[in-house]
Amino acid sequence: MKRIVTIQDISCVGKCSLTVALPIISAVGVEAAIIPTAVLSTHTMFKNFTCKDLDDQILPIAEHWKSENIHFDAFYTGYLASAQQIDKVITLINSLKRENDLIIVDPAMADNGKLYPAFDENFPREMAKLCAKADIALPNITEACLMTGTQYREEYDEAFAKDIVKKLSDMGAKKIVLTGAEFGGKYGVLYYDSATDEFFYYTQDKVDAVFHGTGDIFSSTFTGLAVRGKSIKDSLTIAADFTAECIRITKNDEKANWYGVDFEKAIPYLIDRTKETEVTYYG
Repeated sequence: MKRIVTIQDISCVGKCSLTVALPIISAVGVEAAIIPTAVLSTHTMFKNFTCKDLDDQILPIAEHWKSENIHFDAFYTGYLASAQQIDKVITLINSLKRENDLIIVDPAMADNGKLYPAFDENFPREMAKLCAKADIALPNITEACLMTGTQYREEYDEAFAKDIVKKLSDMGAKKIVLTGAEFGGKYGVLYYDSATDEFFYYTQDKVDAVFHGTGDIFSSTFTGLAVRGKSIKDSLTIAADFTAECIRITKNDEKANWYGVDFEKAIPYLIDRTKETEVTYYG
């Protein structure tokens, strides 16, 4: 069985970060190991949440794994609590990564043109260093703009989107998946492979609803499927469809909680989609 280590926070209530990554990666038939970067009582859309930084545990965990000869097929990073943690994650990857192991980075730090409250203006520059090491980076348009020093646009065209993912590629990331890409009346994900100079744009009908944690759902699904052995295109297509299905289910349930999507109800859909085509392992 393939094994992923995912490095991000635990929001104990809120359906995001590790509480999303663990069940989704497991559902697609891949083992999920974790390094929690912080423990929050809830995600940050709640008021008065508590937070315990686990910065001092990242490298000791890595050293213990190294001593036990524990290996991973992929390193998948999400929300990191500080620039200092970015440096430690890079050290961890350099210490544990084998030649064919994947590095998948979700630079979870911003949305809708703004950084998350915990980060200062220097944070995107540090996150860009981690994305530069990535085999696959998964930014949204805000994060891509911040890391490349590009002025954010609420509305943009295909040429702008393609230019910004190429800028990220020039900084080091081998493949880019721009999430929530919306232009030309379409909505979806834009994929770019720097090795082949190939673009692929998968579009859907946009579900008219916004929920916290959907980016984590997409990234975790994509990562699990890609490591299991699905092609990049199949992985991003299924991940986008699964995320949309989670949003639809939640939007149509009058009793759904406000703080996240009911992805649990869509897990059977994900399992069925995972079985669609024969698996050939990546790498």
